[in-house]
Amino acid sequence: MEVILLERVAKLGQMGEVVRVRDGFARNYLLPRGKALRATEANKKRFEGDRAQLEARNLEAKAEAEKVGEKLDGKTFVVIRQAGESGQLYGSVSSRDIAEAITTGGVSVGRQQVIALHPIKTLGLHGVPVRLHPEVEVKVTINVARSPEEAERQERGESLTVREETSMDDLGLEVGAALAEAGGDMGRD
Repeated sequence: MEVILLERVAKLGQMGEVVRVRDGFARNYLLPRGKALRATEANKKRFEGDRAQLEARNLEAKAEAEKVGEKLDGKTFVVIRQAGESGQLYGSVSSRDIAEAITTGGVSVGRQQVIALHPIKTLGLHGVPVRLHPEVEVKVTINVARSPEEAERQERGESLTVREETSMDDLGLEVGAALAEAGGDMGRD
């Protein structure tokens, strides 16, 4: 199906372009969200008449997104989760959790705007892009910690994961000693 884009759509085109997309993508995403119109002659004429108004609205939205982006860019938001000693979370931090943390921090962001390719499953500092407008993207840092005190320590650069320092030689000696004890006990009965 051919559609006229009413705004910039990533990996598809700029405002005003007539592009060919799959029918389902147009029916289920572009048309209901007001991102495109079917490319009929009547709609092409209507778009040309409204083009100046659409471009002005787009510039306003972009300017507003840039203003919000300046406040948001590079900020760190803390998310508290339970985790094991190795730093592995018992759950995960999804784009919804990240959007809630940013909104709690003072900037209203929807979960669709958070571009987390996969959920966060470990403690630490994680960079996450946020798309405020199709042409404005900023990066925030999500500090995943067990407590606010640990979050402060992570912010300073400390590593909070505990890894046991056991070499293979030490492990071999421990297993050998355990086997010797077990073998010695078995022979006495």
